[in-house]
Amino acid sequence: MRVDVFTIFPGLVDTFTSESLLGKCRIGGLLDLRCHDLREHTTDVHRTVDDSPFGGGAGMVIRPEPIFASVEAADPPRPLFLLGPGGRRFDQAFAAQLADSAGFSLLCGRYEGVDHRVREHLVDDELSIGDVVLSGGEVAACLVIEAVTRLLPGAMGNSDSPIAESFGALGLLEEPQFTRPAQFRGWEVPAVLRSGDHAKIDRWRRAQALHRTARYRPDLITARGGLSDDDLRLLEEFPSEAYP
Repeated sequence: MRVDVFTIFPGLVDTFTSESLLGKCRIGGLLDLRCHDLREHTTDVHRTVDDSPFGGGAGMVIRPEPIFASVEAADPPRPLFLLGPGGRRFDQAFAAQLADSAGFSLLCGRYEGVDHRVREHLVDDELSIGDVVLSGGEVAACLVIEAVTRLLPGAMGNSDSPIAESFGALGLLEEPQFTRPAQFRGWEVPAVLRSGDHAKIDRWRRAQALHRTARYRPDLITARGGLSDDDLRLLEEFPSEAYP
């Protein structure tokens, strides 16, 4: 998959995506990430990318010229998304949709944003990671890239991970996880997980996922059409673990 990122801080994105799973995917050729510095397409000695807004107001706005020039020179994969608070909400379902594509591109705004002519005439859509305001789109770009890349075939060692994890194919939050030691400060790992009965463990895990989702994200239960008869039997068979 090819992903192009347009930013005035390419090092922020390049450094983050060079570590851990993303770094392995880049080295292995699974992720072809190309970071483009908007300043390389400026025409003045100071490499100026921003200017004050027409009509006055606080902050600075990124000019359209370096953005258009950078995108046109790179001929990036489409769609090209502007990262901003006014865009469509990015979620796991959309990450899966992008993971099925050949690639996409991200434009990182800064300061008070980008000239609106970029939104109207260059990008294909706007993408938001949530109802928060950041100083720039680089953190959001890293989030999108990681969420999508880990869903690519071969990216994760365990092919079941995207199915069982939160917001995965089951549409539930993931169940609680435990590891050694079996007892820590008087708190014990549930006995079922140490039983060796894998069928029972699978039922317990699904029951706990249902309990956890019903408590913290009941909207996900509603989106699945409610609880099935099998779900209700599991909830009765396995009580809820205590959650903080």
